[in-house]
Parts: sequence; C-alpha cells; structure tokens
Amino acid sequence: MNDQIVEFSNLLRRNGIRVSPSENMEALRALELVGVGDPHGFRTALRATLVKRFADMRLFEELFELFFLGFGKAVAESDRRLMAQLGLNPKEFQEWLEQVRSLLEHRKDHLSPIARALLAGDMGQVERLLREAAATEDGEAVERRVSVGVYSHRVAVAIQIDRVEQETADFLAWAESRGAAPEILERLARYLDERLKALSQLLRELAEQELRKSGQTPPGRERLEYLMQKSFSYYTAEDIRRMNEVVTQLARRFKNLLSLRRKKADRGRFDVKDTLRKNLQYGGVPFEIQLDRRKREKPQVIVLCDISDSVLNASRFMLQFVYSLQELYSKVRSFVFVSEVGEVTQLFEENEIQTAVEMALKGEVIDVYCHSNFGRAFDMFYREHFSAVTSKTTFLVIGDGRNNYNSPNDWVLKEIQQKAKQLIWLNPESRLTWGFGDSEMARYVPHCDFVEECRNIEQLYKVIDRIAA
Repeated sequence: MNDQIVEFSNLLRRNGIRVSPSENMEALRALELVGVGDPHGFRTALRATLVKRFADMRLFEELFELFFLGFGKAVAESDRRLMAQLGLNPKEFQEWLEQVRSLLEHRKDHLSPIARALLAGDMGQVERLLREAAATEDGEAVERRVSVGVYSHRVAVAIQIDRVEQETADFLAWAESRGAAPEILERLARYLDERLKALSQLLRELAEQELRKSGQTPPGRERLEYLMQKSFSYYTAEDIRRMNEVVTQLARRFKNLLSLRRKKADRGRFDVKDTLRKNLQYGGVPFEIQLDRRKREKPQVIVLCDISDSVLNASRFMLQFVYSLQELYSKVRSFVFVSEVGEVTQLFEENEIQTAVEMALKGEVIDVYCHSNFGRAFDMFYREHFSAVTSKTTFLVIGDGRNNYNSPNDWVLKEIQQKAKQLIWLNPESRLTWGFGDSEMARYVPHCDFVEECRNIEQLYKVIDRIAA
C-alpha cells in the first residue's frame, strides 16, 4: 500500500497538486490509524493529508476515482455483463465459476497464467498481470506520447493475447472431447467469448488509465478509434449516433468495391490512353484504334437483417449500415426478420435514419417479441420474394444463426446461392460460439460464398475489403 500512496502522490504532482514528502508521510501515518478497510475513511484520510487548497478538491476526487476505482469499476461491469449474457444471478454465477475452475484443475500444464486467471474469473490476478505487462511500456509511452490504441496493442503483445485466444479455443475443444453435455458446452462457449471481450475492454481501460496518469488525455480521435474496436454488443445509443458518418463511409466503400467489377461490352468508346500505347511502334500515329469495351455493372443488393433480442445492439448498428446502402444504391431491397420477414425498403426511403431504424426495431414492420426462427424466415422469404433474386444480386444476411432448435431450412440458402451473384453472411457472434446450442451456422456456412465474424467496425472494414478481393 505504501508504494501505491507514493505513486498516487506522484500522479497528483503531475496534475498540478503540490504534495511534499512530509505530506506523504502524514498520509501513511493517517492510514495506519484509519486503516484501508473503510473506503470512505481511506478517501477522507488521503484528502485531508494530501490536499491543501479547496481549488484542488475536485481534481483530487477525479484522480482518486481514476487511480483507485477506475479499473475495479471496469472489472465489476464486465462481470455484470457476463451474468446478463449467461442469464445467471450472482449465486448461480458463482456456482458456474466453480464448475469452470473444476475443469481448469485438469489443465494445469496447458494454460498460461493470464489465460488461467481469466477463465477462472480471478480478475485481481488478471489486473496484476496486465499491470506488470504495462509497467514495461510506461516509460516509452510517457516519452513518445503514444495513442491509447498503440499502448493497449503493446500490452496485448506483451501478454501474448494471440496465445490466450488460442488457449481459450483449445480449452473449449478439450471440454467437448471430455464428453461435456451440449448445454454446458454452449454456456462455456458464451462464457469464454465474453471473457475474451472483457480482456480487450480491460486492456483499453488500463491503457487510458495509464496514459491519463502520465498526463496524456486521449483526444477526440482516440474516442473514434475506441468505437472502431468496441463490440456492437456494448454500443450505446450515443455511440451509434456518433458513428453515422463512419457507417455512411463504409456503405459507400462497399458500393464502390462491388460496382468496380466490370465486364466486356459489345461496343465501346474511344480509349485515348490504350490507343497511344498500342501505336508507339508507329511513332504515335493512330493506325490501330482502341476502344474501351468495359462497362460498369450496376450492383443489385438484397439485405436480410436479424433484429432479434440476442443481437439487438448489433442490429441497431447494422440497420444504419443497411439504411446507408439503400441511400447509395439505386437497386436495394432491405428486409428484417425475427421469425417472420418484413420489407423495410419503403420505410427507409420515407424516413430519416434514426426514425426508420427505431420503427423497424420496435415492431412497425414485423412482430419483434417472438423467438428467433431463421428457418421460418428463410422459407417465408423464398415463398414471397425469391423472384427478386437475379444473377446480378449480392445477397447479404446479417444475423447470429441461432434458430431455437427449429427446422433450419438451409435449402433456401442453397437455392439463393445458385441463383445470386454471391451470398454473404456477417455474424455478430464470436466464431467460438458457432455450432453450439441452437446455432445452425454449421448448416448455413456451406451455402454461402463468404461468411465472417463481424462484431465491430474494424472487422467490418476488413470484411468489406475481403469481399471485393
């Protein structure tokens, strides 16, 4: 604790609050009397001994929150999200942790310390290991004023995050090989996925905290970088509004990459560059006229977007993407589904973006309060809208593929793939969870030309580039 008080005093000094060595000693003596068990007494003792001016009180409170509570809050929030995702109350969650730890006991020699701590839910140990890794970056970060993204990436490299992710996948496969029940495997897959998300969030939190402590406040572009990497599942309504411009840029990029694919036309127009190049052998005299016989294809797009509760935040963002696509293309038809399919093309044409998205999500088009049924939605689309698919159609499905154990009707995707130009599926769930529980991705993937995990904007950028590669 003594070292922490000295470090906290240094933080106060870096931010303009004068703290002398004698005041450090007074703070330590006060804590000997008050103790550290009472959070209010702990804060009050430090404030009384380290702060001399009323004007510094507010800054002290902010820095105290940052230094002593910032990371703890992030850890607590990650556990709350995890319990919500698994549908467990605190007691059930603790029982589940005991099950996971029991499994971990049989993998003593196969997991790195940070992977073992993360999976066991020992977030205090995770924090210690992250701070040890961060300690090697502090000096250079302060000196070079690196960004939050660069700093968190360096810490991620230091803890070998790629190895942690691989160990997590191996642990799930190992549990399956031991004959774990399907419902246990499904919950374990979700648990492991959420733990990896939490690790990424904690890396980010640690980076922001350490850079603030060194006097570096992340500028506005850092907030944008953070949102680029933040999972759609954790987006707030404000986050989504902030990303409107990025969404439009993504949709424009998608349009341009698809439409740049050209094919030969029967006739063409005079091509000056090719003509001059062809006639260099004649001293530039145009004996052989060259025509540009390529024509730009007008892409046609059909989008089918899952708006069920399980992917609600991702759906809210993706509908903005769909809305922007429809604004940019001349031939786009947009559909939403949970169990039944509803077309939102006209809704998007007649309303501004926020209104249109909210109307779609709140049941203006289809019943959004039923259970997901991909198979029924696919069958309904086939019966009512299959004729809209042509050889020029890029068919885009956005959804998690969780079908509540209903008939998957994957034959519909097979029919669409055979008729369309290409069939693309973007899944906002981690690949770790595909094929577990009610996920039908193993049946749907063979009938798609391109399938990719897509949980944040950074991934969506990469996906769009790969589609056009």
